[in-house]
Formats: sequence, structure tokens, C-alpha cells
Amino acid sequence: MSVESQPGKRAWPVFRALSGATPGALGQDLMAGLTLAAIAVPEQMATARLGGFAPEVGLFAFVAATLGFAALGSNRQLSAGADSTITPIFAGSLALMAAAGSPQYAALAAGLALMVGVLLVVGGVLKLGWIADLLSLPVLTGFLAGIGLHILLSQLPSVLGVPEGSGNVYHRLAALARAAPLINPPSAAIGLAVFATILGLERLAGRIPGALIAVAGATAATAALHLDRHGVAVLGQVGGGFPRLHLPALTLANGLALGGLALVTTLVVMVQTAATTRAFSGEDGDPDVARDYIGMGLGSVFAGLFGAFPVDASPPRTAIAAEAGARSQYAGLVAALVVLLLAAFGGRLLALAPTAALGGVLLFVAQRIFHVRALADILRRSPAEFSLAVLTMILIVALPIETGVAIGIFLSLVHGVYTITRARPVVFERVPGTTVWWPASTRQAGADEAGVLVMGFQAPLSFLNAYDFRRGVLAAIDARAAGTRLLVLEASSIVEIDFTASTILTAVIAKAHDAGLDVAVARLESVRAQAAFERFGVTDALGPGRVFQSVDAAIRALGGEGSDR
Repeated sequence: MSVESQPGKRAWPVFRALSGATPGALGQDLMAGLTLAAIAVPEQMATARLGGFAPEVGLFAFVAATLGFAALGSNRQLSAGADSTITPIFAGSLALMAAAGSPQYAALAAGLALMVGVLLVVGGVLKLGWIADLLSLPVLTGFLAGIGLHILLSQLPSVLGVPEGSGNVYHRLAALARAAPLINPPSAAIGLAVFATILGLERLAGRIPGALIAVAGATAATAALHLDRHGVAVLGQVGGGFPRLHLPALTLANGLALGGLALVTTLVVMVQTAATTRAFSGEDGDPDVARDYIGMGLGSVFAGLFGAFPVDASPPRTAIAAEAGARSQYAGLVAALVVLLLAAFGGRLLALAPTAALGGVLLFVAQRIFHVRALADILRRSPAEFSLAVLTMILIVALPIETGVAIGIFLSLVHGVYTITRARPVVFERVPGTTVWWPASTRQAGADEAGVLVMGFQAPLSFLNAYDFRRGVLAAIDARAAGTRLLVLEASSIVEIDFTASTILTAVIAKAHDAGLDVAVARLESVRAQAAFERFGVTDALGPGRVFQSVDAAIRALGGEGSDR
């Protein structure tokens, strides 16, 4: 049991994810932190290059994110830092505002990190964790597949040793096709070897730092064979020193221009952070998603002050930290210290690292987030939602990424609304030999009750589906058997009802009364729906004593064929 959950002890206001650590756990955290650092170094440098930044900026982003999350986050194992999911989203937009690698580009990225951080903190304070649920799984799978394809396209020039194209995805594809005769075989061999090594070592054991081993091997081979003299591009001197805290120089116009991008990036960070912290809540029980938003937000603010870019939770690194035995955020702090020392003093070690090797790291990341099995499972179980996933993927690839993401979010919401609007009232039958009433089914014969029509509505009743509800109930009334005098609405699934739906329900009750039917409601279990019935006057429209705890209770009280209103 953690300190914050023990009776009589107050939760730590800061560094909650460090509380309750024991000497034995600290030893595990030390080893897990070293493993995490070995995984993070090549990945963070590669992600920085993916966004158009110097490699050390990615290392600074990792340090900033880890410090911020350890200070205010609650999850003990979550690893934060530069992330290949969000980097293509903001990098493409920033490149339209300033040249990649320029001081203005860096300032815009740092300003964006500050804005995203503030939005995340606000989201956490207001407990907006539900926002993470706005993306359906098919849309999220399609989104990740589209990002994976973007990463693949952006890294192929580095891996193949050809000039990078510019412009939109179509221009870059055309440039890549024109550059095919210029492929550098040693560079391609390095990139593909790094990719294959990481893939093989991960399948052998997830705790093995395959990326570090592969990049170190590629760097050693480049130095030994002097491959930089044969057209293999290398990082060159990596800037040393510690990050300098400063506010980015942004104008009001820059801030306004970044607003929409900050919202989209924040939503994606929310989704991934919530998914990660829920998956790795560990012995703490229910995850505190809101608190983790605040921690991630502080990490992004620190990244902006360090001159880096927005950060995110990393499910793969978090899984590795958990697998390596991390018991608290001490593991992340150990990793951050190692990474910071490397960024400050290890520039010469990284100078001969081939850019193709970092491209190979990102090719591995791309295939990892392109979930082929998930897409196949969606296709098998729900072809319509598979189409939604593919459409999202196409939009992410074909349009500017932030536009594709925004449309994907919209499609997810439309799909959710459509699902609710498909709800229809259904006829219920008694399960033979019981008092249970169940939706009529061809698989099991049910029993009717003479003079009674029982119907259920299996969704919240709102303006989205109230008109279909009215049509369905009135059609059933028109088709009722002769002698039917009682209509019972089985309302266990009606957890909410809004003003529009209450008005329509009241009108349906009046029409049923006009048709000579008594109307009762059974199993209105939702407290919110009960309050809405009173507030909107539905209870009054039903008449006194017309709300029951079960269908059978309504039938016993009001009868069927012989009942009178």
C-alpha cells in the first residue's frame, strides 16, 4: 500500500510517485533507470531529428519531461519524453511557419510546448480525463497507422542516403522517386541492419536495449570503416553543456497561430497519457489520470523552458520500465540523470553516429505503431469501423497531419453520435418460468402477458434518438394485440434524459392514454434519470403510482386486460 493510501497519512503534494520507496525498491529502480536510459538515448535523438531538431534537444526534452512528471504525476512507472506520435503532428505545422532548424523554428516549438503544458495542467485541474475517451479505438488505430506511414516516408531519405525532399507528402514522394538512382548502399545497409537488430532483440527480450546496441554498433562500424568518407552522413559534433532555462521569444501573432495546433497536440497527449497510465496503474489501483495530466503538463512546460518541444507519455518505454522492475519515479530520475550527463559531456561519443542508424530506429518505431493485427481484428469484427480506421489513416497521410488529426477526432465523435442514434425501442418478453423480462429473441421463445405491452429502450434518451423512440413506440402501439390495456417501459438502460427527449416522452405518454392504454415505467434505476423525470414533469404525465421497481410489479399493480386508468 502506498503512503498516500494509508489511513491517517496525507498524500504528498509533490513527488507523490516517489513516496513509500524502500531501500530494496531503490536498488530495483536504479537498475531499471539504467535500462530506461539505454533505451531512451537513441530513441530521443531519433525523435528530435524527426522533428527537425538537433539530437541533444531530444535528450533535453526527456530530462524535462521526466522531472516534471516525477514532481506532479502520480503513476510510478510512466516514462515521458519526446514522442514520435506527436512530433510529426507539430513539426509539419511549424515547418510552414519557419525553416526547420532555425532559431525561429526552435522558439515556436518551445512556445508550443509551454502552451501544451498549460492546457494539460488546466485539463488536469478541471479533471477532464473524459476527453481522452473521445477517440474510438478504430479511429485511434487508424491515426497511429497514418503517423507510422509519415515516419516511414520522412526517414527513408536518411536511411537510403539520398537528399530529403520538401513540401507536402506528394512532393516528398516524388523527390524520393527521383532520387532512387542515388541510393547509398552503405547507408541503406546501416539503416536496415539497425532496424532488423532492434526488431530481433525486442522479440528476444524486451528489456534488452536493442536501439542502443544497434546504434552503438553502427557508430563503431562507421568509425572503423571510415564510412563517412563513402557518403554515409553522420551527426557530427553534438552540442554539449546543460540546458539553459529561458522563455522563448514569441510574438502575440505567433501565439495565436499556434493555438489550434496546441489544442490538437494536447488532445493527442491526453489520449496517450490516459491510455498509458491506465495500462500501468500497478498496485496503486485506480489511476489518477487528472493528476498525470498535471505532471505531463509540467513536463511540457519544463521542455519549453529548456528550449525543447512538447512531450508525451511513451507506452513502450513505460512497459520497459515496468518490465525492468521500476517501482517508483526514482527509475525515471536515474535515467534522466544519465541522459543529462550524456547530453552535457558525451558529444564526442555521438559525433560519428550515422543518421541512417537513427532513421533505422524510427523505422522500428513506425512498424511498432502500425498495428497490423489490430487492423485485421477490426476488419474481422466490424468492417464498418475498419473503414473508419482506414479513412482516418488516409486523411492523416494525405492531408497536413494536424488537419487529418482534427478530422479523425471529428469522425470519432460522429461515429459515437451515430451509434447512439441507432438505438431503437424493442419489445420485451417474459423468460418462461421466471419473472425476468428480456428483449424478444428468435433464439429463445418468450412468453407474453395478456393485455400488456412491454418495451425497452437500450440507450440514454436524448435529442439524438428521441424521434426514433417515438416512432418505434407509436408503431408498437398501433400494432398491439387486441385487448392490450397496459404499456410498460422497461427503463433500466435510460441513464439520462434531456429536455427534448422528455418533451417527446411526455407526448408519447399522452398519445398512449388517448389510445386507451395505461402507461407505467419500470426499473428506472438511474438517479439522474429519476431526477430528470421529476424536473421535466414526466412523472406527472404518467400519473400517480406509475413508476415501479420491476416489470412484474407494474403488471401486478395495474393489471392487463381488465385494468382501467
